[in-house]
Amino acid sequence: MTAREEHLVELVDAEGRALGTATVADSHRAPGRLHRAFSVFLRDEFGQVLLQQRAAVKTRFPLRWANTCCGHPLPGEPLQIAAGRRLIEEVGIADVTLSEVGVYAYYAEDPATGRVEYEYDHVLVGDLPAGVHPMPDPDEVADLRWAPVPTLLAEIESDSRAYAPWLLGVTQRLAGVTGVVVQPDGR
Repeated sequence: MTAREEHLVELVDAEGRALGTATVADSHRAPGRLHRAFSVFLRDEFGQVLLQQRAAVKTRFPLRWANTCCGHPLPGEPLQIAAGRRLIEEVGIADVTLSEVGVYAYYAEDPATGRVEYEYDHVLVGDLPAGVHPMPDPDEVADLRWAPVPTLLAEIESDSRAYAPWLLGVTQRLAGVTGVVVQPDGR
């Protein structure tokens, strides 16, 4: 188990109100516990978003394409601080101003690892500074690519198997499209 699996996350209710804490590992064991998370998108000057293919060693949805980076704030930690830390850790990018564009709550089971995602996911977006190039950590990221948002939405909707299960919902939030909150029983 990685050290990150022992970090604490903030458990929340369906409206995002804090209820307590649990470890990352405990909150992702079936049936899962709803907790605060974030998904970050970085955009280039053309409005394309940077996607990462999750590393093979990830405990949840390895080798699936996802947003630029994601993670969990420590209990009480501001989202922008936590997201800035993960941007550095995952893709080697610092000093990006991030804005929240919505929240996507979802539940997903990873058939490959038996872990679950049950997250109250804050969607953040920022612009990649000119002249800055990603330097991904290979323990976090297998590959990177840029995609226009409309193309990404069409790709996910036509064949979702290559993508992390949260990517459609967080991309819809980025694009200003509302969606359905998925409950743990699949409703």
